Amino acid sequence: MRIDILTLFPEMFAPLKESVIGRALNSGKAEIVITDIRDYTLDKHKKCDDTPFGGGAGMVMTAQPIASAIDALDPEHKARRVYLSPKGRKFCQAVVKEYAALDRILLLCGHYEGVDQRVIDLFIDEELSIGDYVLTGGEIPAMAVTDAVMRYVDGVINGDSLLQESFSDGMLEYPHYTKPREFMGLTVPEVLISGNHEKIDEWRKEQSEKITAKNRPDLLKGDKR
Repeated sequence: MRIDILTLFPEMFAPLKESVIGRALNSGKAEIVITDIRDYTLDKHKKCDDTPFGGGAGMVMTAQPIASAIDALDPEHKARRVYLSPKGRKFCQAVVKEYAALDRILLLCGHYEGVDQRVIDLFIDEELSIGDYVLTGGEIPAMAVTDAVMRYVDGVINGDSLLQESFSDGMLEYPHYTKPREFMGLTVPEVLISGNHEKIDEWRKEQSEKITAKNRPDLLKGDKR
């Protein structure tokens, strides 16, 4: 899988070189290409934004640098082109799996007040939101999408781990414990050290249902958006 990320602030993506995602990149299982949109502007001062038509606060990213960057990186439109935006469809685990089945994704990070609408109309397949709130730019959402999708690349994470985590079966995950058995007066539930795997599975299912009912009752009603 290849993920292209178009941004005005490429230095923000250093964390993607670390941990599990970093190992996936180093092993060649995946590729992340960070592109500075400023490299494609025709403005001699590397300017990529301007004041909005109709007035209003803030600046808007101009169409030309973004269009030129997308044309250069994906001339045959082989990538799913995604603009990270609060106006987009909600990112969820179903979308993660949908994206993970693709060979290539292109993520456009907006900034300031957003991007010229004509870029979206001409070059973008869909807008995507990671939640009902507004951030200063699309860089953090792009990292969240990249991290979530990369976990599903074959060989990056043990397959059993992907089957036993939050949202994998429509509920939140059960609690985890490790050594020591007692910590600050709290002990590990006896069932987890009983060796009875049937009972352990039952306990984990019960805990998952309780946590989901408390924190995300909407999931129990079938609303997984």
